[in-house]
Amino acid sequence: MSFSRSMLQSAGILLFKYADGELQVMLVHPGGPFWSAKDQGAWSIPKGLIDANEEPLAAARREFREETGGEARGNFIELGRLKQPSRKIIHVWAAECDFDVSKIVSNTFVLEWPKNSGRLNEFPEIDRGGWFGLAEARVRMQKGQLGFLDLLEAKLRETRSGRLPDPD
Repeated sequence: MSFSRSMLQSAGILLFKYADGELQVMLVHPGGPFWSAKDQGAWSIPKGLIDANEEPLAAARREFREETGGEARGNFIELGRLKQPSRKIIHVWAAECDFDVSKIVSNTFVLEWPKNSGRLNEFPEIDRGGWFGLAEARVRMQKGQLGFLDLLEAKLRETRSGRLPDPD
């Protein structure tokens, strides 16, 4: 499948860690009134649009910082890109990093809410984050992003230890 730069594209970082021998991934929950009562199928990899002339990994790192208020650290391993049901393309990298989700501070957006009220309200782009084992992540994640969990598992199986190699 070929992808052109003219298509709407996003980039993100899927952090992972091992807790009590279990592989866990960090996901974020979108903020705002549309998502407030949704849980299953609502969580996402921290990601956002790639600016014109921006490299996808640079966009992923910028978006992670904007959405969480922190830095994703580690050896970034490209997982690939997947076309979403919306036709948007998402590029994702994985990194082993124990990020403290209790300290997430997201950028915000303005929305007229309630709809047609004429009142503008500010909402966080991300209202919370969490660490989930793969089975739970598969229930909580937006369905178009589920393939990234499979890609992460495949990358980890390629190594003898089940962990990604340290950068040189």
